[in-house]
Parts: sequence; structure tokens; C-alpha cells
Amino acid sequence: MRTQDQTFPPVEPIVAGLRGHCPRCGVGHLFGGFLALRPECEHCDLDLAFADAADGPAVFVTLIIGFVVVGLALWMEVSLNPPLWIHFLLWIPLALILCLPSLRLIKGVLVTLQYANKAGQGQWDKS
Repeated sequence: MRTQDQTFPPVEPIVAGLRGHCPRCGVGHLFGGFLALRPECEHCDLDLAFADAADGPAVFVTLIIGFVVVGLALWMEVSLNPPLWIHFLLWIPLALILCLPSLRLIKGVLVTLQYANKAGQGQWDKS
């Protein structure tokens, strides 16, 4: 039974986003690919065209993971003073391993928070 008038129980947006579930019903999947959003929820038919996380997830992931990786690399350089190739061997794969899953999680959370807060594009007040 899929109707637009159907009411859905409240969904915790952060939990739904981390799980990659629909922000309205909490059951359907949010992603159709690794980072590509579905056009609509397969369970409740919510049109996901409103969802525009833009560069937000990439910025958050870059800042958070970059802070951790650069901090660890600086600590290792000062403490152990390894050759440069060791840094490349350690920190580039670690950054990729941490960034890719985090990007999907944060994108899911931002999209579900957009829905929960009825966030839209900014408009000029013409009154």
C-alpha cells in the first residue's frame, strides 16, 4: 500500500542516515550505488530529488580524516623519523581506507537531516 497520504512513524535522521535508509519511512534504501542516491524510495515512494548534499560530505570527511592522518604522520616523523617512502606506504592507504566509507556515512546523514529539517535552497525575501 503506497500512498502519499500514508503516515509514517518518526524516524531518527542520524540513525537512518548512518544505515543508508530512507529519511521518511526508515525502511527503504537511500543509495542506489556507492554514493549515488536513488531517484525515489522503493518502500514509500519518497522522491529524493530534494536531496542535495553537494560538497558538504567531502568537506567534513577531508577535514576530520585529514586532521587525524596528518597528526599521526607528524607524530611519526618527529618520534621515529622514518624515510619518506614509509610515509607514502602508510598514510595514503590509511587516508583512502578511512575516507571512502566515511563519505557514504556522512552523505547519508546530511541527506536525512535535510529531510528532517525541511531544508531547502535559500531564497531572497522580496517583501
